[in-house]
Amino acid sequence: HRKALNLGFGGDRTEWVNWRLQNGEVAGLNPKLVVLMIGTNNTHVTKDAPEETLAGIESNLRTIRHQMPNAKVLLLSIFPRGEGAEDPLRQINERVNARLPELADADSAVFLLNINEHFLDESGRLPRALMPDLLHPNTEGYKVWAAAMEPTLSALFNDEPVQ
Repeated sequence: HRKALNLGFGGDRTEWVNWRLQNGEVAGLNPKLVVLMIGTNNTHVTKDAPEETLAGIESNLRTIRHQMPNAKVLLLSIFPRGEGAEDPLRQINERVNARLPELADADSAVFLLNINEHFLDESGRLPRALMPDLLHPNTEGYKVWAAAMEPTLSALFNDEPVQ
């Protein structure tokens, strides 16, 4: 009922998102809300330092706010990856996540949401039942993702939560 448009691309990195935003991908769109979840491919594929990934996310936010000034932005923390907290890539992503609050600012309509705990079991492990490759959600993982975001989406849209 919210008329969502998914512009997610597999393997995406912050610099590619910026390029698409600046080169027509959102031209003419005036959404109420943009959900941004980006960064894990920067920390893994290109081995960007957490500070570089954070700078890329900040640049994405600036571009989104410039291209779609009427939209609120819901910035999601980078999802957990790897089976346990000891996974080096999860640790790097958590270093980025720890700094994401610096980018949130309700006055500029940027809101941060960390739903990572919803993906983890009671011992902090990422179950393959939700992310078989310990990175990408499957159908069950997407259900968890949607349910975890719903209260915040409902609040930002000022509508009734989807049941």
